[in-house]
Amino acid sequence: MTDPDELKIVRRSFAKQILASVGVEDHRIENAFADVPREDFLGPGPWPMRRFGIGYVDTPNADPVYLYTDDLVGISPERHINNGEPSLHAHLLWCAHPVAGEHIVHIGAGVGYYTAIMAHLAGPSGHVTGIELETDLAARAKSNLSAYPNVEVIEGDGTKVEFEPADIIYVNAGATRPSDIWLDRLKDGGRLVLPMTTDDGYASQSRRSRPRGAVFVITREGKDFAARWVSGVAIYPCAGLRDEKSEDALAKAFASGGWDRVTRLHRSDDIADDRCWLKGLGWAFAYD
Repeated sequence: MTDPDELKIVRRSFAKQILASVGVEDHRIENAFADVPREDFLGPGPWPMRRFGIGYVDTPNADPVYLYTDDLVGISPERHINNGEPSLHAHLLWCAHPVAGEHIVHIGAGVGYYTAIMAHLAGPSGHVTGIELETDLAARAKSNLSAYPNVEVIEGDGTKVEFEPADIIYVNAGATRPSDIWLDRLKDGGRLVLPMTTDDGYASQSRRSRPRGAVFVITREGKDFAARWVSGVAIYPCAGLRDEKSEDALAKAFASGGWDRVTRLHRSDDIADDRCWLKGLGWAFAYD
């Protein structure tokens, strides 16, 4: 087993490498990834690591050093539930620009590893609300995060559970349409990190290639909402925010291109079609 002092060095190197891989320079995010032990959240090893093109491959043994690569780790492989790719989350957290003292709501908290990263970024004066639908994962997250006084974990449907107004709402699942409760509960100046995914998943491993999933950061500006594309994504589907009609419209929007030109989320569908990338009942992603 790797010595604890050596493991701290490994975690620091891991943090630096994942941030560098997505072009992020942020000492606060680096410190969060360096300080939060991934092994504290994933149960006893060996761990199933998701290798693209191969499937799950167990680590050679239970040495946590094997967790410090930029890979998915199976939480419940039979349900295709994973602890997500660290570099993707480093990038998305940087795009969300968390500030100490803020309230962050984590939708789809899983077993709590990235919730703990957010708690580190929110600091003692901030607060993180983790919401997890799966009963077993919510129980694990509550246990794993019991030492974090600025975290509350709620078992429930993140598309329905009410929470205090948030500075950041970080969605860890793929929707086909935005949620009213998330937009309603976003503070002025608040940021919503929203993955939008089709049933096909992801067409390419490169986030800059044509996706079947895209992450938008939506920023509240009074009654209006700015929106911008920040990444492609492949992610577990969001129960409660998927339906056949909106999924079909999203797939057609991806086929047409233009997701990277989106600048606005309107809470109205009364927008000219030539200004819209994607439109649904009562909302539209649009261009300026």
